[in-house]
Amino acid sequence: MRSPADGPREVLRLGALESQVMDVLWERGPATVRDVIDGLPTDPAYTTIATVLGNLDRKGLLVITRQDRSTRYAARVSRQEHAAGLIEQVLAGTHDRVSSILQFVDSLPENELDLLRDYLDRRDEAGRP
Repeated sequence: MRSPADGPREVLRLGALESQVMDVLWERGPATVRDVIDGLPTDPAYTTIATVLGNLDRKGLLVITRQDRSTRYAARVSRQEHAAGLIEQVLAGTHDRVSSILQFVDSLPENELDLLRDYLDRRDEAGRP
């Protein structure tokens, strides 16, 4: 993902159909428009999916490869990186980032707090800041 020093970025939030298309790409890997349509729960028009893929490309979420007469679309970031980017966008928009982070952590269930503690302990042991 880009750092805040890279300047403003496109909003990462996705519409319903954009989300479904990204889910197909995250689950199946690189795909043609037809492959994406086949992976969706509905049967949208080819042009609709081509437009959605164009929008996702403008948002910086796709890598497009063209070979012969075939165009394949792949996710530029993992689902986890995308989720982290969404969280970062929300935090960047708050007036009190620290309070927002603490409020979020306070809302986590105990098993997720344990996961976070374990991760931070391992990170500290590895000498990472």
